[in-house]
Amino acid sequence: MLGYAARVSTAATDRIARERDLYRRLLELGVHDEPESFLRGALTLLAELTSARRIYVELRDDDSPPVTWWAAEGFDAAQLEAIRGTISRGIIAESIATGRTVLTASALDDPRFRDLASVKAQEIESVLCVPIIRDLPIGVVYLQGDRNVASFSPFDAEVQRNVEFLAGAIAPLGDRLIERTRKGLAVRPGAPRPAGFERVVGGSPLILELLNRLALAAKLDMHILFTGPSGSGKTMLAQSVHAASARSGKPFVELNCAAIPESLFENELFGAAPGAHSAVPRGGMTGKVEAATGGTLFLDEIGELPLGSQAKLLQLLQDKTYYRLGSAEARRADVRIVSATNRDLASLVRERRFREDLYYRLRVFEARVPALSERREDIVPLAKQFCHAACEKHGLGEKTLSPSGISAVKTAEWPGNVRELANQIESAVLNAHLRAADEVAATDLFPDERARATEDASSLQGATRQFQRAHLVAVLEASDWNMSETARRLDIARSHLYNLIRAHGLTRVSAKAWKG
Repeated sequence: MLGYAARVSTAATDRIARERDLYRRLLELGVHDEPESFLRGALTLLAELTSARRIYVELRDDDSPPVTWWAAEGFDAAQLEAIRGTISRGIIAESIATGRTVLTASALDDPRFRDLASVKAQEIESVLCVPIIRDLPIGVVYLQGDRNVASFSPFDAEVQRNVEFLAGAIAPLGDRLIERTRKGLAVRPGAPRPAGFERVVGGSPLILELLNRLALAAKLDMHILFTGPSGSGKTMLAQSVHAASARSGKPFVELNCAAIPESLFENELFGAAPGAHSAVPRGGMTGKVEAATGGTLFLDEIGELPLGSQAKLLQLLQDKTYYRLGSAEARRADVRIVSATNRDLASLVRERRFREDLYYRLRVFEARVPALSERREDIVPLAKQFCHAACEKHGLGEKTLSPSGISAVKTAEWPGNVRELANQIESAVLNAHLRAADEVAATDLFPDERARATEDASSLQGATRQFQRAHLVAVLEASDWNMSETARRLDIARSHLYNLIRAHGLTRVSAKAWKG
């Protein structure tokens, strides 16, 4: 049995060996030339240093256009969506805004976070969130413990010390990569799009990864199923897949499955022979399958298709043949099927509301389109593109987003995703035109904020903006508009305070009027 001195010596030797290995691994991280592989290496190192099963790490460049790189381990799709969807607020936002470690044994019980929808939905408990700081925060390390599993304690002093040490050690390496990326010496999201996908705006890792996958699938003539929330851009991506495929010279035909009554679905999809029913013209009726011959048939909102119609579609996919209504002659279907839904088809299958055999036929290749909240770094580039498009559409000359307009679109929530952003920008362009302005300001995007907040108070977005503005005005007035004092009282960085003031279009005069 080892004596005390021998045990101390062995422990010291082990500690030195661990520290040596850690520094060696940090040196290995420094050889990465692009942020994605660097973050994957950091993720692996964090997993070895801690017992946390769920780890998220990101780097961000707030230069124009802003970009975020990230890597994660141990989260399912819903959990990752909750984290990515609340980057601009909540636990990660607090750590980045204050530049301090956020520590909580249970976010569910923490008054700072317990009211966040993502915290409630995911039942988030133990969390350690450490900012990666290089003069200013440039990223974050986020560790989350499993509920009712003692595999990770944020109050473990050694865990916190290791994570804070690693965050400090990788900060200069991450800063170097960001600077190299700005100068074009590393691969920056926003590289040229694959052929056919040039219209897709956005440089976030999620979008670039999706486009690369779709560019490959487009060439293989397989059926593709797009999933994701409403308004996220599934139709444009379906059109891009068609443009990138060998069928690009043939028709792209769209059918909205939610807009067709079940009794008319067969008629709409397959067409009708002369005399099939009274509404059929003398030469018969051409269906969508025939109209799309040689090209792509896009079935939008496929999750709304009734079971009876599903059976008819399944036969088309299985046999690649179809029959016009009222005809006994089989026709060959030369079409590629691309479908889209915002529904959870797997759940509908379990509930026997969607055929399992049809589900697997449609999802030969499944592509999930992220919500705008998951790729907030794409919001400003999208807003600028929509501004340009709206000006061209209405012949209004060239208008740009003002600094307050950019701040407003960055800080606002967009539950309607890309579609909502596009509509809001178009409306704002018209508002700017009415006041003969060359720039689209925050007040054009959200005119009469007080009335708008009152109207929308029943919605989470409206209530949140109403509370945020009222609280911000109250603290500004109480500190006599001293920015340093206001930032201290709000416990946020001054840069974040300036963004909030611009986003709400506040001045001392407008704030008094709004209160009054």
